[in-house]
Amino acid sequence: MSTHSGYRRLRALSEPTTDDAVDPSPEIVQTQRAEITTSYGKHAKWALFISLGLAAYIYSLDSTTTYTFLTYATSEFKSHSLLGSIQVAQGIIIAVGKPVIAKIADVGSRGTAYFGVLIFYVVGYTVIATAQSIQAVFAGVLLYAIGSTGVQLLTQVVIADITTLKWRGLVLSLNSVPFLINAFVGSNISAAIIECAGWRQGYGLFAILIPVGLSPLIITLFWSERITRRKRQTHARGGPKKTYAQRLLDTAEELDAVGLLLIGASISLTLLPISLAKHTENWRDATGMLAIFVLGLLFIPVFALWNFRWANYPVIPFRFVVNRSVIGASLIGAFDFLAFYLTYTYLFSFVVVVKGWKLINTTYFMQLQSIAMTLGGILTGIYMHRFRRYKMLLVSGLVIRLLGVGIMLHSCGPDGSDLALVMTQVLQGIGGGIAALSIQVSSQASVLHGDVAMVTAVVLLITEFGGAGGGAIAGAIWSSEMPSKLTQHLPFLSQAERDKLFGSITEAASKPRGDPVREGVISAYGDVMKTMVFTGIVVSVLPILVASVMPDLYLGDETAAGEDSEAQVAAEDSDDDENE
Repeated sequence: MSTHSGYRRLRALSEPTTDDAVDPSPEIVQTQRAEITTSYGKHAKWALFISLGLAAYIYSLDSTTTYTFLTYATSEFKSHSLLGSIQVAQGIIIAVGKPVIAKIADVGSRGTAYFGVLIFYVVGYTVIATAQSIQAVFAGVLLYAIGSTGVQLLTQVVIADITTLKWRGLVLSLNSVPFLINAFVGSNISAAIIECAGWRQGYGLFAILIPVGLSPLIITLFWSERITRRKRQTHARGGPKKTYAQRLLDTAEELDAVGLLLIGASISLTLLPISLAKHTENWRDATGMLAIFVLGLLFIPVFALWNFRWANYPVIPFRFVVNRSVIGASLIGAFDFLAFYLTYTYLFSFVVVVKGWKLINTTYFMQLQSIAMTLGGILTGIYMHRFRRYKMLLVSGLVIRLLGVGIMLHSCGPDGSDLALVMTQVLQGIGGGIAALSIQVSSQASVLHGDVAMVTAVVLLITEFGGAGGGAIAGAIWSSEMPSKLTQHLPFLSQAERDKLFGSITEAASKPRGDPVREGVISAYGDVMKTMVFTGIVVSVLPILVASVMPDLYLGDETAAGEDSEAQVAAEDSDDDENE
């Protein structure tokens, strides 16, 4: 039986018959509202394509520039070891923020959601630029994370609104093309800012550029939504006017505030203790961390009970849980991000200290994976448009990524080859680009159009959960192993001197090559990186196993499952017969 046939039955069950005397379910009402909200005309679509291109350029310029600033910000406050913990907290905010933003985009509008995340983006960067303590930097990163994840999610949702499945992979990949330019432009900008102006001015610059880049897109969305608002009003039911308090409660129910709170608490309480464990100074603190971790685990069944039994508008609808494409895409994304952050969280620090390259060359190196991901994504989009399938390419991409991580084990030591280290990033980028686009399109192709925003958020939520886990484990490995490795390789230094080397990469890289202190630091960095990479290799095997049992859906001329044409269904059924 074809997947599309199953969705025809699902849609039939969702639509009330003439004999129905009851209102449709809350989820159906919300789905219908989302579909009405995202009805764009021909001119609106072209305006969106152009403004999406501008927004993509500014976003990529930001992504390829500001990521290096955080390393120097933490080092200035002698807190470089907290980089992993900040990564975990940022990952938590990114993960939890996605379903909230998706709900706002469906309950409210795409334009409203975009405007909201823009505010967080600007305020976050402003706070970091003016920070006088590591706590202020931490707070600014969390605010910025809400804006960044919102832009990422909403861009994918808007593209899904205006493209069919056979074109979606290619359009999504083309949205990343600015990374090919900004990988070099951004590297030069970030290096120049760090050397001449300082990291604060870098964050301040993008607090201005981001609104400039996103404003045309937001204006276009509001303009289009003003036109479609009349269509929404024709679908609205009459009835008594609700009070402000009742409207507020209704909105909270549609957002499933309780479910979002539970899942946020579970993720936060589970991951933060892992990353902060090494910073506990006595057994009482350690016991408290363990208690917090256990409490986070206990929130998981509580969330599941609320989400599947009581919530009218659940964060994760049950139909997602029984959807192989959604589950497979989520698990692949989580494992892939877990492996990525294990090898990437401290990679910049490793290159600065161990390789001793010029800053501009180091920033170029850090962009290699993004460049390769973009190229891999474009090739994947072309493949999807031509062959209308993705599974074989998905498995191949994950194998290529595993190969890149494996080679990294032999190139991350103090005597490792520079060329081999470069190749690890190229291979991981190509494989990652193939995998990321494949799981995104496969999950969207398996649901109805009204579910596209939420299924995208759910997959990215679980993916970011893996990323937060990777950052937590990387932080824990770094914090637990680096002090002992510095003691092992630099026994002639005092503890205070080793603490300085542990807390700042600028201090660690201040001695010239050949100096006993610098060589000892290099050996310590190499040992710790090998531990992270070996863990990443083990994790990278898991998504390949998941991908092997993923369905291989047909990508046709509809925007989502359930909007299939007769030709599409015939092609799918014919393919099923051949497989049988």
